[in-house]
Amino acid sequence: MVSMVRSEDDVLHGKDNGNNFKEIKCKANMVGSNGMSWINEIPICPTFYPTMEEFEDPLSYLEKIAPAASKFGICKIVSPISTSVPAGVVLMKEKSGFKFTTRVQPLKVAKWDSDDLTKYYMSGRKYSFREYEKIANRLFAHKFSTSANLPAKFVEQEFWHEITSGKTEFVEYACDVEGSAFSKSANDPLGNSKWNLKDISRLNKSVLRLLETSIPGVSDPMLYIGMLFSMFAWHVEDHFLYSINYHHCGASKTWYGVPGHAAYDFENVVQKYVYDGEILMHEGVDATFNLLIGKTTMFPPEILSEHEVPVYKAVQEPGEFVITFPQAYHAGFSHDFF
Repeated sequence: MVSMVRSEDDVLHGKDNGNNFKEIKCKANMVGSNGMSWINEIPICPTFYPTMEEFEDPLSYLEKIAPAASKFGICKIVSPISTSVPAGVVLMKEKSGFKFTTRVQPLKVAKWDSDDLTKYYMSGRKYSFREYEKIANRLFAHKFSTSANLPAKFVEQEFWHEITSGKTEFVEYACDVEGSAFSKSANDPLGNSKWNLKDISRLNKSVLRLLETSIPGVSDPMLYIGMLFSMFAWHVEDHFLYSINYHHCGASKTWYGVPGHAAYDFENVVQKYVYDGEILMHEGVDATFNLLIGKTTMFPPEILSEHEVPVYKAVQEPGEFVITFPQAYHAGFSHDFF
């Protein structure tokens, strides 16, 4: 197998249009009759723990676990080595003057009919790493009256409650920021390994090394910096590539994944039970797929389970990689600043 891996750094997903926003005409409230009980019923994806020897060759290791792991669409890999230079230090000291512009995310589940219009990708403010961290910490403390980490299932329940019936109007999310939080230091074990996402696309087994020009988010990593309830909507990777995401620091992230073999079933469920027929009339034969690649479709995975589409969950912690496999739809959200 020749590996093609899209790389991402985390220290959040979507294509933007500069200072413009994308308008999406957005069926009824998507909270099922069982309330939030479905949260406990989503199976957990597998987690792999490579040995130091296995960790030496990332693409060979991915090739080894793919037959089993791809059946879940997503998996976690726990690195046997860690970074010695924190992401914050990399972004503030190794990248002098580093700042980024956020995108404003509406914190709601759209109705997806012609009577609802939701705006995505509105440009937010420009922050330094520490400025954004302070804003994110204040939001979390205001919401939960604590700065302590909270159980993942509790935050998951609060997320779905908030976007279906909560009062928070929006959050800010720094997505598709060009760059990486892997250190250049010669003393950083992970930064000097082949799992450094700045280098992984150029390994011998990657066909991406043959690209004549760099493509951010494909051959070169991008940064995703989020706060409580920042989310990435349901999507597949461009050209059905693998993706690899490393979580540098901060709070947990919850991921949902649908295996590639169920991609068409996923799209059929979205077409029948999420999108209103009227908004599909103008999009042609690939209407559902075309709307999904806009990365603006977020809905509870309960809808998939109710219609027998397999869906799995991962809670990603700092120091862990998440792999998504070809044609695997995935979505998720952050638990606090990361």
